[in-house]
Amino acid sequence: MTTDVRTGRATALKEKPLVTIKRILSYIMASYKYKFLLVLFFIVISSMANVAGALFLEILIDDFILPLVGDPAPIFTPLLYALFIMGSIYLAGALSTLFFNRMMITISQGVQKVIRDQLFVHLQKLPISFFDKNPHGDLISRFSNDVDALRNLIGQSISVVVTTLLSLSLTFIAMIYMSFTLTVVVILMIAINFVFITRLSKQSSKYFKIRQEVTGKLTAHIEEMVGSQKVVKVFNHEKESKDGFDIVNEDFRHSSAKADTAANMFLPVMLNMASLQYVVIAIAGGIIVTNPGGFLPVGLTALSLGTIASFLQLSRAFSMPLSNLAMQINSIIMALAGAGRIFEVMGEKPEEDEGHVTLVKQGQNWVWKDGNKEIPLRGSVALEGVDFGYSDDKSVLNQINFYANPGQKVAIVGATGAGKTTITNLLNRFYTIQKGHIFYDGVDIMKIGKPSLRRSLGMVLQDTNLFTDTIRENIRYGNLTANDEEVYKAAKLANAHDFIELLPKGYDTVLTDAGAELSQGQRQLLSIARAAVANSPVMILDEATSSIDTRTELIVQKGMDQLMEGRTVFVIAHRLSTVKNANVIVVMEAGRIIEKGTHKELLAQKGRYYEMYMGNELEVEA
Repeated sequence: MTTDVRTGRATALKEKPLVTIKRILSYIMASYKYKFLLVLFFIVISSMANVAGALFLEILIDDFILPLVGDPAPIFTPLLYALFIMGSIYLAGALSTLFFNRMMITISQGVQKVIRDQLFVHLQKLPISFFDKNPHGDLISRFSNDVDALRNLIGQSISVVVTTLLSLSLTFIAMIYMSFTLTVVVILMIAINFVFITRLSKQSSKYFKIRQEVTGKLTAHIEEMVGSQKVVKVFNHEKESKDGFDIVNEDFRHSSAKADTAANMFLPVMLNMASLQYVVIAIAGGIIVTNPGGFLPVGLTALSLGTIASFLQLSRAFSMPLSNLAMQINSIIMALAGAGRIFEVMGEKPEEDEGHVTLVKQGQNWVWKDGNKEIPLRGSVALEGVDFGYSDDKSVLNQINFYANPGQKVAIVGATGAGKTTITNLLNRFYTIQKGHIFYDGVDIMKIGKPSLRRSLGMVLQDTNLFTDTIRENIRYGNLTANDEEVYKAAKLANAHDFIELLPKGYDTVLTDAGAELSQGQRQLLSIARAAVANSPVMILDEATSSIDTRTELIVQKGMDQLMEGRTVFVIAHRLSTVKNANVIVVMEAGRIIEKGTHKELLAQKGRYYEMYMGNELEVEA
């Protein structure tokens, strides 16, 4: 499994079906080894019972039923005893089938949980670049549609395949034992059937794989449209939204129709061929019985009526597993396609972390621990000659050089696309710089373990991310060890405490749908409170007040100032009035730093910052 640098998408080394099945079986054997072996035992019993029942039919007819024909004083006791034996054989087979089917349901549900757990855990280890460049709806589809298809494969299809292979083997041996000639007839009929099935299977497999991919696209489109309904409605984009959905839905309909058309032909073909096979064997058997000399090799006796009846039962038993397998073909193909998509994500390379420097708390202070060396955490950050691009053919940052002393406030301003947010992504090591260095308290951040690095950085993003939980727990998300008093203190610091107290359940109010019941400003205040409770020495405010109105911003600013006190702060802002008190303002354009200085110094230069500030002031006045 590799990842395309330009797109960030997985370029899977497509596995062969047998390899995928082997991986699925490894999950079964890892967690349910003995239960699965018991399933195989019951499958053997079930298959043997079916073949034994068909063989016993010959004995029943020739030894117990035919002797009674024409007998003036028939005794039925031996026949009843034989029927009891035959019933016991079939009962054992039926109970075995019931047992292994019930156990396979338990196994499939358990493996489904394991795979979902592993898939979710693996997703947590993937780099941000993976999520930036893969549709979220498609990833959700892999958790739902693809894992469900895999569950059906484990719960039904695997047992059907094993039962089919075992039943075919036992039945084939029994048929050869009873009549080599009639067995040849069966093989010829199966060969003709196989030609049709192979062609249908190729067509069905192709379109089922396409359908699984289109299902992901359909889920992604629905998720995107549902989450963007306000934008859709405000721009009267309902028709275009529907047209886009129709295109994806039509692709889904087309691939599903093609896949189902081929798959739904399996069973009718199998059943009709089985019926034709039954008729041909009955005719051939009748001819052999009445004229054995022309069909039987020298030395072999003619077939009895019981043998013909038993062979017909065996031929049906030979065709039935194939029919059951045909019914599972579409599920198998769909599950293998879904499993491929699941293993594709699981094959993605996890986020690398070669850092060995850790963050350790000593009393009330934090220190960087590099082996036996301890460096106090002060919050100084320096970028030296940093170059970066999200792809090899497009540079985003070029020769970035600036530093922030402990407790300083550094503002990064510039037009959209200038590279401001990219700097914060590099500070968090969401991406790896291609050239240059970033030093944190004199330590190259590439040497700092990512968990320790991110623990020392507090972030407030432009997009609020609130979870379905209470307000208390949403704030505590910044520091899971924080007690209630620390949560309240953080909320007061962010000026969120007053509006929280006005809610019906206060801090115990449960937020849903990313906090849709709150205003955008209130949601942002909670994000700021979450950063406050983290109590990190370095804060990154990425357009933190962009979604707050001017009046609310004034209320928040005091709390923000308290939050930033004594901390190194990086502020990214379009609203330049919020960065006037920064110790240094970095002006960026096209991935380069074009100006640096304080607010007064930059205004005096009457350069790009002066133009931006004056234009910004005019917008505010307007």
